[in-house]
Amino acid sequence: MAAPQHHSLQSDDPPNGGGYGDDPSPRYGFFTDTSVCIGCKACEVACKEWNAIPEDGLEFSGNSYDNTGGLGAGTWRHVAFIEQRKPLGEQRSEAGAAVDLGLPEFARPGDDVEGERTEFRWLMSSDVCKHCTHAACLDVCPTGSLFRTEFGTVVVQEDICNGCGYCVSACPYGVIDQRKEDGRAWKCTLCYDRLGEGMEPACAKACPTDSIQFGVLDDLRERADERLAQLHDAGVDDARLYGRDPDDGVGGDGAFFLLLDEPEVYGLPPNPVVTTRDLPQMWKHAGAAAGAMLAGLGALFLGRQR
Repeated sequence: MAAPQHHSLQSDDPPNGGGYGDDPSPRYGFFTDTSVCIGCKACEVACKEWNAIPEDGLEFSGNSYDNTGGLGAGTWRHVAFIEQRKPLGEQRSEAGAAVDLGLPEFARPGDDVEGERTEFRWLMSSDVCKHCTHAACLDVCPTGSLFRTEFGTVVVQEDICNGCGYCVSACPYGVIDQRKEDGRAWKCTLCYDRLGEGMEPACAKACPTDSIQFGVLDDLRERADERLAQLHDAGVDDARLYGRDPDDGVGGDGAFFLLLDEPEVYGLPPNPVVTTRDLPQMWKHAGAAAGAMLAGLGALFLGRQR
């Protein structure tokens, strides 16, 4: 059985050692391979249906096929569409000649007037809460609404959330959001209720291309390494893993990605850092300052007594 990931935690970790117990079960997570994402949004729909998430507006954004815009209290899975003037690389289709079904638009994106491919590609990626190894949201929650589950994921208990919003500003990815109606925080639970029944999360179950893969985190990391090597061998030199490294600023993510370009292209921070990293040092400095102030007041008081 794979070693629990909490063993990589350092002595200067945020309070409570990241929320892991003394003998946790293997940690579970997501590996999202964006190279095979087709942007169908089945993950968004499955997430909303299973978790009974209310609709968050049906406005036309004008941003390619992206009408949800980003993660939020009403969008726990978000499929980003990025249009780029870059060649497709070594991608090859094994399908035969396309068949005209009589639809109004038959040309493929990026075709010129003669049907030849131009430098055009779409990047699509299904984003989600990263379930960080060092979860700052969990550290700052004053009510215990956020907690580390037995699967190594981070979940919000909405019934005891007081709507303070500390977790919103603590998240290095900008994932957590509050609902306007009551101020409570909401985010992906990695389908905690389904995991308890031995089922995979709804988004991974609905993904038709296995772009979203669920499993034991160590197994997913091995699978991701193999897929990255495969893409590099195929000449896709820009392919990279994001959130896979346990030595990064958040200790690695429970939900990590294979990207085909820089993280910023997908709206992801290039070097995320757990925002509570410096809390122990800050408390030490604050304690030292308070001690010095009390010593000064004591000396002043004693001086007046003489």
